[in-house]
Amino acid sequence: MAASEILTGFVSLGDGACPEQRRRAARGEIDSVQLRESLTSAIARLTADHVASPRLNAEILLMFTLNCDRAYLYAHPERELTGGEQSRYEAALAERARGVPAQYITGHQEFWGMDLIVTPAVLIPRPETEHVIEAVLALHKADRSLRSDIRIVDVGTGSGCIALALAKELPKAEVHATDISPAALEIARANAARHGLESRIQFHQTDLLDGLEPCFDFVVSNPPYVGESEEDQVQLEVRKFEPRTAVFAGATGVEVIARLIPQARALLHPGGWLISEISGSIAVETEHLLRDWDSVRLIPDLQSIPRVAQARKPRS
Repeated sequence: MAASEILTGFVSLGDGACPEQRRRAARGEIDSVQLRESLTSAIARLTADHVASPRLNAEILLMFTLNCDRAYLYAHPERELTGGEQSRYEAALAERARGVPAQYITGHQEFWGMDLIVTPAVLIPRPETEHVIEAVLALHKADRSLRSDIRIVDVGTGSGCIALALAKELPKAEVHATDISPAALEIARANAARHGLESRIQFHQTDLLDGLEPCFDFVVSNPPYVGESEEDQVQLEVRKFEPRTAVFAGATGVEVIARLIPQARALLHPGGWLISEISGSIAVETEHLLRDWDSVRLIPDLQSIPRVAQARKPRS
């Protein structure tokens, strides 16, 4: 679903508008509002609705509405919003207030310095996933046995963020990306085209690695790893709006990784690497599942939570 579709059909004035405002709005007579006033009002509204980071969200949605950057917001505080701009901003704020992530409203999210299209068909890329990219690049640099024209497959590509970042950083690599969802692959292909990488990535609609031919140097993934038993601990907006199959793996959270590990082993070169995003709640079990691999390492994120599992397929 495109951002424009998300916003379709919403009224131009919020529930707090008085009857006279509604009558004037119906006649097309919307009071002019200055940018500063509109932003201040939006921050207060999102605060009252218990939206996290209300100022940031209000700014993002106003930048989206006006198609401008943050510097413009503060350089032109007296700029008056048109009636159409007010309506679009009100609609966006209403969506955010009911829990829709700002990224789904704007249709965009930044990852590894790239502006990516996102819709409710894909998981929103998060900064923590950049640790997966960092792990691959560090191993590629340190492992002298690897060729420059390595083969990489990103399993469960979603928006394509991992595959695109690796194609961007490793221009000689052959990159593949899989996803079981045709809607997700459509977004991933659009992002590849948007960044001029469509010829660099081969997309496959399949479950994990089914049907792919060996051999790869890297199997990388940000698979579902949240257990259904942890559902109450997951942010409400994630539970309500992000694709459930991209978040929840099953009862314990290791179900998808447990399937991925033997498939990755079958497709990797001897000495090839599996790099997977994980969470602290499945770190011990993931390490146990990798007990027959070499060079197993759990890499923490900036909050010291195990975030990436890396392991090497034995050479013999």
